Amino acid sequence: MEIVIRAFRATTDSVTCLNFIEGHRRLLELHFGIVAITSSNQDWMYHDNTFVIVAEDKERTKVYGGARVQMADGKLQLPIETAISKYDPSVHAMAQQPGVSEICGLWNSTEVVGWGIGSFFMSRAGVAVACMLKSTKVLFLAAPITVRMGKRMGAEIETSLGNKGNFFYPKDDFIATAMAINDCPVLSKADENERKRIYNILEHPVQQTPEDGPKGQLMIDYQLDITG
Repeated sequence: MEIVIRAFRATTDSVTCLNFIEGHRRLLELHFGIVAITSSNQDWMYHDNTFVIVAEDKERTKVYGGARVQMADGKLQLPIETAISKYDPSVHAMAQQPGVSEICGLWNSTEVVGWGIGSFFMSRAGVAVACMLKSTKVLFLAAPITVRMGKRMGAEIETSLGNKGNFFYPKDDFIATAMAINDCPVLSKADENERKRIYNILEHPVQQTPEDGPKGQLMIDYQLDITG
């Protein structure tokens, strides 16, 4: 299997942004019964400090998954702010600290379930892009199944928020956990293999390399240079 993982400023590619939104919406509605979440708000499409990461086929005709990295800049609230501020308003003060960003909207289609697109490759790319943006603190909301993934990437549960980091979100029968990488790009809490892979992406944001996934090897064409 061969895929392209690329990053771009949201305001430069509205077509892919819309494909991202539709794929994410369809996944949430069909498989989780979730009609709307804060990270699905479309205002980010017009925000200069939001960067989109997508996994596509090599012809770039299909979007297999995606994520976003949004820098806090006082112009557009972070999704985590709009999601949990009614439960814990202190999240606003946290988002106003210098260098804060959020990885949000992480998803992958059922077509590639089990290949590690979201749990490994998109997650690494998200952390790498956040580091490229000079983030000092990277926030995200994790579902119970993805807390372990967050810890692997160097995140800790943000116990200062909510009930020791936990919230009922986006529905009363769902639990979301606030997590943060507090030392980007050092990543001192990250699994050693993950740290090495993220550093490799930081050093070579454009590269084509074989990657081992749960179902076997993939050829991934990384196009993560966001300086343009």
